[in-house]
Amino acid sequence: MPYSFCASIALVFALALVLAGTCTQPVSGHQHHRHAFSPSLESIVALPTLSINSVPIAVREGWMRRANAALAELASPCTFSAFASVIVNHTASDAGELVCIGVNSNVNTGDPILHGEIAAIQNCTAVLTDPAGPYKFTPKQAQAAFADLSLYTNAESCPMCASAIRWSGFREYIYGTSIATLISLGWAQIRIPSIDVFERSFDLPNPSRLIAGVLTNETDPFFSWQFDPSAPCPAGCARVGATCRLVEAAGGA
Repeated sequence: MPYSFCASIALVFALALVLAGTCTQPVSGHQHHRHAFSPSLESIVALPTLSINSVPIAVREGWMRRANAALAELASPCTFSAFASVIVNHTASDAGELVCIGVNSNVNTGDPILHGEIAAIQNCTAVLTDPAGPYKFTPKQAQAAFADLSLYTNAESCPMCASAIRWSGFREYIYGTSIATLISLGWAQIRIPSIDVFERSFDLPNPSRLIAGVLTNETDPFFSWQFDPSAPCPAGCARVGATCRLVEAAGGA
């Protein structure tokens, strides 16, 4: 065979060996590996216990609890799709200022994309632009205001919502339960973690800080009972057959 052809074959085999040694490893939380021996630095996020942007972990946990509480306020603590969000202004005060809340509203509205994060963003736009409200922003001012806001959600956003968070230009995005945990608990998910969306959105004008795994000991139980009849119901709810219902409703069933 001609030398050039043999050289080409050798190059193909060499590349195959290189790729075999650097193939993507299975995803596990955000420590997913892109190389055989070391994790990609882009996929590592800060510990959730740190004071990022001078916000203490106790304050973060308080706002994550507020996201959980939004379920009872807007739906039910034992609603099946227990995904809830709060949007906070940490630049307004040390404790943060609540701007709006939102929960997954697919069933109530028939809107398949009205996840908790999307509902919260839409609610915030309404609050910020309300001529009778506290802000009275123009649409342009409202859009610019998101750069000072932080979105808390009790579970990691799907790639649609993570993209919406980046397009909105939030200062911070904080979540509790991870997609990896949701999958392990039986939830159907699009298997693209938020960190991947953030890695690929560096062209967007506003930087955003991702903070993962906040208060998972309190967020995980909201997603643990739906597919596991032996799992306890959230506080205020009780088992009725294979589901969880509010204690008053369960008593009357």
